Amino acid sequence: MKILALIIAIVFLSSCNAQQNILKFPENGKSPKANLNQVSWIEGRWLGEAFGGITEEIWSPPLGDSMMFSFKLVSEGKVVFYEFGGIRQVDDTLIFQLKHFENDFKGWEEKDETIDAKLVKIEDNRAYFDGFTFEKISDSEINIYVEMEEKSKTEELKFNYKKQ
Repeated sequence: MKILALIIAIVFLSSCNAQQNILKFPENGKSPKANLNQVSWIEGRWLGEAFGGITEEIWSPPLGDSMMFSFKLVSEGKVVFYEFGGIRQVDDTLIFQLKHFENDFKGWEEKDETIDAKLVKIEDNRAYFDGFTFEKISDSEINIYVEMEEKSKTEELKFNYKKQ
């Protein structure tokens, strides 16, 4: 009985902490004032591992009111999919936008559709967008947390990257 109670407690505590790195944009909320210099630490070429393969993100420095990025997942020596997008300065705040593409560059989203994540909060080492969090661990390491929904279940994925 004690073991069963312990297992239930561990499962409960694990589920309570499962989404601790992700924030949601509040309904009728307003994004805080922010600028690209506050997230310029994301710039660079980053490599990590996820989904049984190698992940690569390349972020440009701030230029023209945006920071552009490309992402690819490579498994067994082949590209699985890409993402392209960026963080844009819009008025006095930031927005994170992206699009997905198959390995042959056929888009997942409709032509004029993007995934848009409004800025929720910004700290010295973290930028919280709706469902996405960028965390600076050091000058050579970052984590990106992504909220994934599959079959009406929400899960937080952590991508750890090392700067190249």
